Amino acid sequence: MKTFRTICLAAVAALALGGGAQAADISFSGNLAGANDVLSFNFNVASTSTVTLRSYSYAGGTNAAGTVVTRGGFDPILALYDAGGIRIASQDDGSGVPADAVTGAGYDVNFSQSIAAGIYTVLLTAYSNFCGTTLSGGCQGGGSFTDATGNPRDSHFAFDILNVATATQTGGGTGSGGSTPVPEPMSLALFGTGLLGLGLIRRRREADAG
Repeated sequence: MKTFRTICLAAVAALALGGGAQAADISFSGNLAGANDVLSFNFNVASTSTVTLRSYSYAGGTNAAGTVVTRGGFDPILALYDAGGIRIASQDDGSGVPADAVTGAGYDVNFSQSIAAGIYTVLLTAYSNFCGTTLSGGCQGGGSFTDATGNPRDSHFAFDILNVATATQTGGGTGSGGSTPVPEPMSLALFGTGLLGLGLIRRRREADAG
């Protein structure tokens, strides 16, 4: 009985420590408040993982949530910062993105890289509002709802943060999305086993006491 009790308590403790959080694909959408507005998102990576940051602002498409996004949004730029606020990557036009049906240009971002466990911040802005090498340094301005070829755009965006533990929009514009994934099925099973075991132990004690 002591052995079984130890196993049950270990299962409960493992879940409490958060070891069961699964990676998730998280979608955001909304609008910039103005051409120099800066959208900011924080995300957490539980272990070294290949994270993808993908916009559907310019050419539209279907995001990770299965939502069809219309074309016509602004030309986005992203900057990725580590927990210390140091820029570790940036991207203007991503490779492999579809061309806009009207302009023929592929100006969405599509960034993918293996990064270590930790908390990160990603900024999304309209071309050509480039952000600095440190998070505290801010962005230079010069954003526009007209793309590099002179075509008018609007303020809407859709942005995916893929293969992370959690992600939230922390500033800028309007928007919705983000979530905290539930524990994996195996973790839930361990938790249930632990609770069942503790219940049986309590009943055994009550029977012995009676």
